[in-house]
Amino acid sequence: MYLWASIPGHLVLLLVCGKPLDSYHNEVQNRVFLNRFLIAVCCLAMMFLASCETRDQKAAKPPAPQAVAPSLQPQTPAPAPETKPATPAEPVQADPVSAIIAEAEKAFQTGVEEHKAGHLESAKTNFDHAMTVLMNGPVDVKSDDRLQQEFDKITEEAHRLEMASLKEADGFTEQKTEPAPIDEANMVTPPADPKVVERAERELRNTQSDLPLVINEYVAGYIQYFSGRGKGTFERAWARSGRYRDMISRTFREEGVPQDLVFLAQAESGFHPLALSRVGARGMWQFMASRASGYGLQRSWWVDDRQDPEKATRAAAKHLRDLYNQFGDWYLAMAAYNSGPGNVQQAVRRTGYADFWELYKRNVLPQETRNYVPIILAMTIMSKNPEQYGLNDVRPDDPEIYDVVTVNYPVDLRLVAECVDEPIERLSDLNPSLLRRTTPKDEPYNLHLPPGSREKYEKAIAAVPVSKRVMWRYHKVEPGESLAVIAKKYKTTEKAIASANDLEGAQLTAGTKLVIPANGPVPAEGKGFAYSKHLTRYKVRRGDTVLSVADDFSVPPAKVRSWNRLKGNDLRAGRFLLIYKPIAPGQADRAPASSAHRKKRRSPASSASKSKAAAPRARSSRDTLTAGR
Repeated sequence: MYLWASIPGHLVLLLVCGKPLDSYHNEVQNRVFLNRFLIAVCCLAMMFLASCETRDQKAAKPPAPQAVAPSLQPQTPAPAPETKPATPAEPVQADPVSAIIAEAEKAFQTGVEEHKAGHLESAKTNFDHAMTVLMNGPVDVKSDDRLQQEFDKITEEAHRLEMASLKEADGFTEQKTEPAPIDEANMVTPPADPKVVERAERELRNTQSDLPLVINEYVAGYIQYFSGRGKGTFERAWARSGRYRDMISRTFREEGVPQDLVFLAQAESGFHPLALSRVGARGMWQFMASRASGYGLQRSWWVDDRQDPEKATRAAAKHLRDLYNQFGDWYLAMAAYNSGPGNVQQAVRRTGYADFWELYKRNVLPQETRNYVPIILAMTIMSKNPEQYGLNDVRPDDPEIYDVVTVNYPVDLRLVAECVDEPIERLSDLNPSLLRRTTPKDEPYNLHLPPGSREKYEKAIAAVPVSKRVMWRYHKVEPGESLAVIAKKYKTTEKAIASANDLEGAQLTAGTKLVIPANGPVPAEGKGFAYSKHLTRYKVRRGDTVLSVADDFSVPPAKVRSWNRLKGNDLRAGRFLLIYKPIAPGQADRAPASSAHRKKRRSPASSASKSKAAAPRARSSRDTLTAGR
């Protein structure tokens, strides 16, 4: 079998057919050609069939859509909507908060207009009504931000307006200061006239002083200035010196400093206790706050010891003595009093000269300090030679003499003036250290009275309850005056005046002095109280507690908590409390005055202990050239 498979095909054909090889070869070629032809035809047929199938598939796809211009169709009107019977709209509920705010705002704005017109009682009534609307409305103030904002706005603005009225009328008016003369003189460095220098040198030969006096062009320039342009300033200071010269001389003698340093106060303040410099130095000796505290001069909301002539003089003498001990030279001590010992010490260190005039020439001191010593020397020379400088016609004021009574209660100076039958200006002059017309509440104060009036004051003030000595007044009955006229003048009632003075009838005698209860009569002991319908707003101060506020207003602490929805005893400084003040039986329920805002804060201790804490309101000192004062 294998032999057959290995014999070529053409040999097989030869063996079978028995034909010659050439003819066989030709036949084979023909068959090969035929086979190839058939294969080619088959391939072409298959390709043709395939192409036909493809065309049939393409023909089966739908033709792509062609863009056709839209035909214009006549528009037909839209069918009218069906008319349905109207259903009644549900009523819109009014916002109660908006209504409350609108009513409160209306009352508040009315109060503002009344305040502008000067109708303070009517303004207070409207403010109270606005607060009542907010607090007693159907919506709790604390539950709605809009109500809370309106509440805060009204309380803050009403408080501001009432405090403005308070400052004008109720013992809170601050003392008006005077510009310090040294500021004006320091603005100029006047040239010296040779004739002035020559005359001053002649006068100096016969001038006695416990200070070393010199004449040079700088000193002579200021002698010329105070003889001309600054003459009015010099003469006013010269006249006022009479009030304090004896006291200053005695103090300087006790402290061991030269008597002629008195002219430093003449140059600094013109002997005016209320002098205030442009950089904040205050009082007759122009102390800055930081230096003053170092020499025991205290400051608070009520009192500034820098304006107390005796206390400030004592402090100035000690300070000048300390500066002389430091520098060993009175000119350098005066320069250090003006600009501070540090500035002078630095100038000495830089130049190596412990001599004021050498430092002056080298321009190492501030301009104000360079002028300071020549100004004092010029005033000293002129004051010691009054005839030569035309001062004989200037009469010094009489020495300041007064009685002293120590008070440990607040009292309005206007009431004090009425007790002793003196004008309020006289009492203010005698007590320049009071920043306001009221003595301190929490500390004793040495009240100065006109000489010989101490007993008169003590007798008159005894008729006024201690708690009423800021608000109540005295009135001297004029011929023809009636209780009704007096009550109207002081905005109180006839019944209140009669009760406070134990009057049985309406008949008044001219010249009689009546106590005027500006805040109602003294309640009778043992009788209960009702509470006013008028709100009093009190702004909480640091250290206040529910107990201390309740004690200040003479109301139970539980009432304070109830009125203000409070728990516990703590209070946040700055918030406002609503207080309904107590009224005695028979007392008219009138809108309260602004006295609530004068409540001075107590210490955090409970009111039972009555422990008091001073509340100084310190003013920020400024680091200036005069920081050494």
